[in-house]
Amino acid sequence: MSTIESRLASLRPSRETAIWWAVVLNTELLVLLAYLVVETPIVTRPLFYIIPFVWINAALWGVFRVSPRAASTRQRVTALGISGGYFLVLGYFGGLYGPSGGPATGLRVAFEAVPPGWGPAVIYGGTVLQFALLPFKLVGYATLAYLVYATVLDAASSVVGGVLGLFSCVSCTLPVIAGIVSGFVGGTGAVAAAAFNQSYLLSTVVFVVTVVLLVWRPTMADLRGIGLRG
Repeated sequence: MSTIESRLASLRPSRETAIWWAVVLNTELLVLLAYLVVETPIVTRPLFYIIPFVWINAALWGVFRVSPRAASTRQRVTALGISGGYFLVLGYFGGLYGPSGGPATGLRVAFEAVPPGWGPAVIYGGTVLQFALLPFKLVGYATLAYLVYATVLDAASSVVGGVLGLFSCVSCTLPVIAGIVSGFVGGTGAVAAAAFNQSYLLSTVVFVVTVVLLVWRPTMADLRGIGLRG
């Protein structure tokens, strides 16, 4: 079995893991159904309700698949600094926080009429800073930072850093583009809704692929092997 085949085989879940995931998915389904029954929203964008669970499940999978290797204090501090900076960049361009763009509204926690995963959301609007801590984005970006931390400690020769940089830029840019399009069309039309759905769908795919890459960590030898097989 080749290196790439052995790595892919290691990604297959065990029976115990499959049972655990069945419990998680069933629980999430019950939570979502309970929300729909209690709040009775008019569902016009199904992806809006599904996307948070995709992010959270991919994040859980990545965290449980990776354990940072033993390293010196200096290496851990360096990796922590890189991963912390990466989280701040993702958070800024991903819309978790940024400079205030309006009047101060103070701190509040959104519970009602907020779908699971999008809420409960911690929202703050100040005169200088504003933030909207959505659970699925917070978990997702924290997971990517954790996986980057493990990657920095584990494999300096991995090419995943370059690939990750490309995908992260796409992931961060899409919501910004969607916001611009929504502004042009007034934010209420069919075009705005389509842009919103497509931007989050594509950024979700990018997020999942990035998690897989950070867990798999392909090397140049792996990529050459794929090229030869193709």
